[in-house]
Amino acid sequence: MDLYKRLDKDLRPIPKKPDGSIDPYGLGLEDNDIDALRHAYISGVYTIEYNAGTAEKMGRLNELTSFNSQSTSVLSENMDFWNNAIGRSYGKCSKNWDDLYLKLMKALKAGELIIDLEDARKYKGEKSIKRLPKSFVIKIKESKTGANTEFLDIRKKMVMSKEQFIEAIRAGRYPGYAVRKHHSGEFPYSTRDRFSFNNLG
Repeated sequence: MDLYKRLDKDLRPIPKKPDGSIDPYGLGLEDNDIDALRHAYISGVYTIEYNAGTAEKMGRLNELTSFNSQSTSVLSENMDFWNNAIGRSYGKCSKNWDDLYLKLMKALKAGELIIDLEDARKYKGEKSIKRLPKSFVIKIKESKTGANTEFLDIRKKMVMSKEQFIEAIRAGRYPGYAVRKHHSGEFPYSTRDRFSFNNLG
């Protein structure tokens, strides 16, 4: 919501509710410059807070709800994926969220973002998957030594620490995962399946 408030001031007016507050579901927020900046910014924030790999996964997973929608076009998906990638690239070199926002506003004005569905540029990276397993958890943070320390349950949109995830696995709430003992402690891992980016080791 803070992003929309800023765009309402810096870019152009955002739809308002009767009480004058921003309406995030108002008309005119899809497949345009505002939509482009929003996708890029969110992807950039994930890059700053976690890393580019996690941001890329989150971008693909975000498209799952619209992937099978008849109202979502291939052109719209291409636009979202392209702008997510731009956001990640700027997230890597931004000091904080504000710095990211300013960089992306310049990128928008320079024509780096796709703001029109008829734009001929094509996203070349990996696209969304069509179906999720019943339990789907990805790593979103790791220690300096590379150990997974924080996880996200995609379906429940719930963040868990390593200890919380291990407890949930042992309670039988995540049948596709198990706990592996290591000399440095215990770690959750996923059993093999056809979904490549939910691999936890």
